Amino acid sequence: MEIKKNILMVSTSYPLNAKDWRGRFIVDMAEALGQQPNLDIAIWAPPGDHPTNIKDASTQADQKWLRNLMELGGIANQLRNKNLASIRLTIGLLSRLYHAYRRESPDLAHINWLQNAIPLWGTKTPALITVLGSDYGLLKKPGMVPLLRKVFRQRPTILAPNAKWMETKLQEYFGDIVKIVAVPFGVDKRWFTTDRSNLEPGCWLVVTRITKDKIGDLFSWGEGLFEKRKLHLFGPMQEQTKLPSWVNWHGPTNPQELANNWFPHATGLITLSRHDEGRPQVMLEAMAAGLPVIASDMPAHADFIQNHKTGRLVNNSEELEHALGYLEDVENNALIGDASRSWIKKSIGDWDDCAARYAALYQRLL
Repeated sequence: MEIKKNILMVSTSYPLNAKDWRGRFIVDMAEALGQQPNLDIAIWAPPGDHPTNIKDASTQADQKWLRNLMELGGIANQLRNKNLASIRLTIGLLSRLYHAYRRESPDLAHINWLQNAIPLWGTKTPALITVLGSDYGLLKKPGMVPLLRKVFRQRPTILAPNAKWMETKLQEYFGDIVKIVAVPFGVDKRWFTTDRSNLEPGCWLVVTRITKDKIGDLFSWGEGLFEKRKLHLFGPMQEQTKLPSWVNWHGPTNPQELANNWFPHATGLITLSRHDEGRPQVMLEAMAAGLPVIASDMPAHADFIQNHKTGRLVNNSEELEHALGYLEDVENNALIGDASRSWIKKSIGDWDDCAARYAALYQRLL
């Protein structure tokens, strides 16, 4: 009988409950990994409703501290602030992780976000590190690449970006000392069963954290295009931003609300982000639901949207206007939506498929 391997998953983002938008993908990932044979999964993460097949590796003091971090917008938001408070929080996070890695002493650490790997320093624990788009901002900080290289050299390491386009830069920085394998996140099975027979032409959704880079060109390119259309914006206000009068802002949302109330009848999803994106999960979920996506033409989006086949990539307001009109035709909408759903099923799969990909990499590391 094969002995089970102890896997410690680390995440600094986690939803408090089913209505919380933050870190939803971590729940899906952990639950699917917990169903893989011969794995015992423990998670070090902020407090929330953990799957029953997952053990909690954070102390009560850790959970209280992490809850406060989440209420402050998370560590990525704090790193952008660049003040004394953010420095203290960063040091606090690294210290708590330092003790967690040694207290748990796992066979392997599955770490989400690069900064959370730094406290592995001094151990030999094999590590699989999920690299997301926000990690690219971290890699630009002085001294960060040399520091991470020293951490990686101490152990068998696989960097697993959630999009293939990220491999090139990671290969340049770390390819001589680690394995780099893109592992796309899965999609919850419920999205594939979305009934879109009651399409409402002219009803457009934007689901994003509200920052200058995440909003991108939406407000400038969209000016004058939504007088007879409806644009519904969902997401937390993380940078104070003046919203145009034609934007209907609903605040933060969650997958359940989108699945039940919005994705079935909306015309499509729009994202004109200029942020360091990996592969935005809400875009994958929209495509799996058969909801066409209009996105800014950037590498992160072009990596999985085939222009005019599984969505539309736009570079200016004229292209945005044309894409809106094209997808408001019911036949065109169904054509693009069906193609995007088929591509997600074939190329991405669900979270069980993703968990199997991670489990195979665990085996390579061990």
